[in-house]
Amino acid sequence: TSEETREKLSLWDRGTDATASLTERQRDSILEVREAAESLSVPSELPIEDLCSLSSRSLRSTFTATVPESTEDVLLKGFQMLDMENDRIETAQQFFAWFAKLQTNMDQDESAQHRKIRDDLYCYQEQCNAILKDVSAALEQLDSLQKQYLFVSNKTGALHEACEQLLKEQSELVDLAESIQQKLSYFNELESINTKLNSPTLSVNNEGFIPMLSKLDDCIEYVSSHPNFKDYPVYLAKFKQCLSKAMHYMKVHIVNTMHNLTNQLTKRDPQGLTNADNAFTLYYVKFRAAAPKVRSLIEQIEQRTEKIPEYRQLLEEVHQCYLDQREQLLIPCITSTISDLSSQNSKDHCALVRSGCAFMVHVCQDEHQLYNEFFSKPTLKLDELLEKLCLSLYDVLRPMIIHIIHLETLSELCSILKNEMLEDHVQNNAAQLGAFDVVIKQMLEDVQERLVYRTHIYIQNDIIGYNPAPGDLAYPEKLEMMERIAQSLKEEQMKQMSHEPVFSDVQLEDPHGRRNSSAEASRLQTSVSPADLHGMWYPTVRRTLVCLSKLYRCIDIFGLEFCLSQEALSACIQSLLKASDIILKNKTQIDGQLFLIKHLLIMREQIAPFHTDFAIKEISVDLKKTRDAAFKILNPKAVPNFFRLNSHNAILEFLLEGTPEIKEHYIDSKKDVDRHLKFSCEQFIQQQTQIFVGNLEEFLTKVAALKTMAIQGGPTYSLSQQPWAQPAKINDIVMATYRVMKSKLPSTLQSMSLYLANRDTEFILFKPVRNNIQQVFQRLHTLLQEEYSGEDLQIIACPSLEQVNLLLSVNK
Repeated sequence: TSEETREKLSLWDRGTDATASLTERQRDSILEVREAAESLSVPSELPIEDLCSLSSRSLRSTFTATVPESTEDVLLKGFQMLDMENDRIETAQQFFAWFAKLQTNMDQDESAQHRKIRDDLYCYQEQCNAILKDVSAALEQLDSLQKQYLFVSNKTGALHEACEQLLKEQSELVDLAESIQQKLSYFNELESINTKLNSPTLSVNNEGFIPMLSKLDDCIEYVSSHPNFKDYPVYLAKFKQCLSKAMHYMKVHIVNTMHNLTNQLTKRDPQGLTNADNAFTLYYVKFRAAAPKVRSLIEQIEQRTEKIPEYRQLLEEVHQCYLDQREQLLIPCITSTISDLSSQNSKDHCALVRSGCAFMVHVCQDEHQLYNEFFSKPTLKLDELLEKLCLSLYDVLRPMIIHIIHLETLSELCSILKNEMLEDHVQNNAAQLGAFDVVIKQMLEDVQERLVYRTHIYIQNDIIGYNPAPGDLAYPEKLEMMERIAQSLKEEQMKQMSHEPVFSDVQLEDPHGRRNSSAEASRLQTSVSPADLHGMWYPTVRRTLVCLSKLYRCIDIFGLEFCLSQEALSACIQSLLKASDIILKNKTQIDGQLFLIKHLLIMREQIAPFHTDFAIKEISVDLKKTRDAAFKILNPKAVPNFFRLNSHNAILEFLLEGTPEIKEHYIDSKKDVDRHLKFSCEQFIQQQTQIFVGNLEEFLTKVAALKTMAIQGGPTYSLSQQPWAQPAKINDIVMATYRVMKSKLPSTLQSMSLYLANRDTEFILFKPVRNNIQQVFQRLHTLLQEEYSGEDLQIIACPSLEQVNLLLSVNK
């Protein structure tokens, strides 16, 4: 076993008397040999008898120990197969010889199959070698054939190349001859072109003129592109002379046509030409009829402007001639028409601007259409002419604009110029109305500038400087009177509706529908509060909102609308504050407060639809650092000693730290309205709370002060022992407060209903007052429960919270 083997091995490697010291590797090898010996089976052919005859006792004992008795016959049979049945193994050498022979036989048996495969492979190798030999022979034959083919192919290719070279040389010679002939053709055309141009029968309307002109252009382009040719300058100059003659003929023909048209029109009756209908009929019909005569020539000129500069100059001269003739014809007619419009609409500025602008729109469109009859390429000179014509209208309208004082007129003019002219006409036809657009924008800027100026004056005079009349501040009398009138109208309407109809009251045209419409109108009329009527607003509010409505969408340049809107709202708020103070002094405090709250609500509601920003940015210069630095220079003793390093320190600080600061801050008029409205509401809530429960709050404040003194180390107190806190005193305060609430609460709610006329607004405004009253009574009840006995509570007789809530709810 493994244990026995290890014990035997330990004898070989003992610590004191070792038979032979073994290394770790040697020990592992012995163990591996033993494991191999255990796994190696003894051949079945080994004869057991021969093993038994070994002389070595140890060897025999070993084999008898390892070979079982049942295998003796098998071993004997194995010795017989090895022809060793008569041999005997007596020594270890004989055993090793026998074992080697046995091993050899086993190896031969195992490798017999491999040897057979090896022999087969040898046969295959010989066959492959034979095939390779045949292939090599075939390749040699193919190489020989390829060499012969290449020889023949090279001879054939050389012959083919020689033929192709001959053909190529022949083609080059032919092309050279044709090229020389083609080049000479341009120079040969000079004589033919000169002859045609010098012919007395030449006319630009002849059929041969345009082809001759095209051939001349081709010759000039060709000669110009080949400056290396001999006599290049001479021929180019001659061709240029021919071109100048041809262009002169075209120019003379076009200019004469234009002048003849103008002369024909100017020779007519001047009175007829100043009439708009006659003038436009003549000016445009005549020119349109003559356009086909010169359009073909002008098209030829326009097509050649990109290739030859001379044509571009000729086209500019033709443009100038055409525009001069048009200006000569149009200016008197336009001036006369504008004068007629001015005399017809001398009192209606808006009608004059609308009709004058419409007239110039037609002029610009007609001129563009007429220009397109003659020319196909645009020119800036046409816009310059049209802008000059439009300026004649501007020169007439501008003196009128700068003398307009009414905001309504200026606002309507802005709307006409911006909406009708720029947005409706110019945007839909920007190409033809470019010059008109420039003049109208300039006119719009003048109107807007005038509107800004007049608006500023209006704000200063009619809003900030408004002195209210007694009737403007007759609050609440105005509201009460309007409410009585509305109530009487409602009662009269109710009586008419309850009146039974008689036969004479029956009408043929849908009386039922008329009665319904009357009832509906009455319902709408009575549903609107007198305070919400436009005529009942404070005049500065009406004027401010009218001013804003005029500015809205009229002024949108450089933030002027925002500045004016902010200025108008600020002025209106100041006028409302001033009017509120006057009402407060002349009437009651609640009238002044509710007047201010109602009109601030109206302003916030009315400016909400204006989709504009009422916030403006103001820039200010802060000179505080500059002032401090200059003060240190002028008063050096004011600076501590440890800061005065030398005599120039203050000057250096002034240069480095004394620069002014630029500060930006935003002013938002909408937020300003909300801020004043919030402050007014808070002030109203605070004062109403003071009116109703001011005495109770004063009493609770004294109690809180007394408790604070006790907590901070003062003497202990008993509230019931204080003279001002006796139950009878408290009863007087509570009863007085309750009487004030019962007497003044209905009038307060009635005033709120009269001014605000909106249940939701009234509820929102009065809710904090009611909450404050409830909280004061809640604090009072808590204090009384803590400090007073039941008998004292009966003397005080403070109303319960339910009673207070009932009083507040009854008057809700």
